Amino acid sequence: MLVGKVVKKLSIIMKETLRYLAGIAGPSGYGSNSTAEQVTQDSSSSLFSLPNSQLTAIVTGATSGIGAETARVLAKRGVRVVIPARDLKRAGEVRERIQKESPKAEIILLEIDLSSFASVKRFCTEFLSLGLPLNILINNAGKFSQKLEFSEDKIEMTFATNYLGHFLLTELLLDKMVDTATNMGIQGRIINVSSVLHNWVKKEHFCFTNLLNPNNYNGTRAYAQSKLANILHAKEIARQLKGRNARVTVNAVHPGIVKTGIVRDHKGCITGMYFFYRLYTTMTLIICLVSNIFGRENSKSKLISFSNLPADSLFFFASKLLKTSAQGASTTCYVALSPKTEGVTGKYFADCNETNCSTLANDESEAQKLWKQSRALIRRHLHQAKQ
Repeated sequence: MLVGKVVKKLSIIMKETLRYLAGIAGPSGYGSNSTAEQVTQDSSSSLFSLPNSQLTAIVTGATSGIGAETARVLAKRGVRVVIPARDLKRAGEVRERIQKESPKAEIILLEIDLSSFASVKRFCTEFLSLGLPLNILINNAGKFSQKLEFSEDKIEMTFATNYLGHFLLTELLLDKMVDTATNMGIQGRIINVSSVLHNWVKKEHFCFTNLLNPNNYNGTRAYAQSKLANILHAKEIARQLKGRNARVTVNAVHPGIVKTGIVRDHKGCITGMYFFYRLYTTMTLIICLVSNIFGRENSKSKLISFSNLPADSLFFFASKLLKTSAQGASTTCYVALSPKTEGVTGKYFADCNETNCSTLANDESEAQKLWKQSRALIRRHLHQAKQ
């Protein structure tokens, strides 16, 4: 009985892993090997291409990696792209590259520091003063800190940047998105870029006070917690917008295991090593099971000895399984532009297909509690700043 359950579970894991490695398409028609350009080719037939209408999208974290690729592809599809950036020089270089490929692309650069509530508020005031519509908001920027750092608001830097900054950004721009959707007759879309690492977080360790000022800091744990918060945020805002009958959807996405600066800078301990560990663990369990049934102990020991490889060597092997930025941006662009995601809200996507997130990420009461705590915290900080 136990063996049967183990075999069934391993079968599911192996199917998922092999589907990823082979790039096998899911129900959407796309898979892990699909690029952002490929998944947006049919966007010309969607509601987003009504005559005389130009979409406007805000993409955070668009000065490099999958954010820059997302901005490039959206611009190529005729979307006006606003890039909020802390480093306007790098943002200018991205704009130059995009316009070299797409001369008619309209790229607007505005300054922001997502870890600062005051800076986020200034950005929103500046954007709203432009009088532009807002159809798409992509909360993509991500930060990973190996050492404990604090924002100017005295909040742990990873949580402040990855979650709270995007929470406030969404809060201040939400009415604009609802109004735009009503006035243009085009559904608005909000995408929170999360990570498969949200699965690591246990409910007993997800305490709001500790997220703001952790006692025992661990960079990977802080990153995973911020990415869980991104999903809970998406689900709660989706619930609220449904209650308002607003034509704006909110979804979370896992971009995949991508060769981004985070992975390179930290030897893949965020996503690359996670995937390698998953694949290695799966194979270990399979061979252990075979060994126990058929008495092949040598097979088990040979595989486990592979774990003695240095971290750099493990990263080398894992890096061969990572996605390119073009592939990593595909799920975000798919959810942002595809007619197939029209009306879909409160969901979690990976490899351009709807998939399951953790039980904790699906906890509606946890999502509501986090939203209330986050809103109260930000209001308190902004109120104090006025005094």
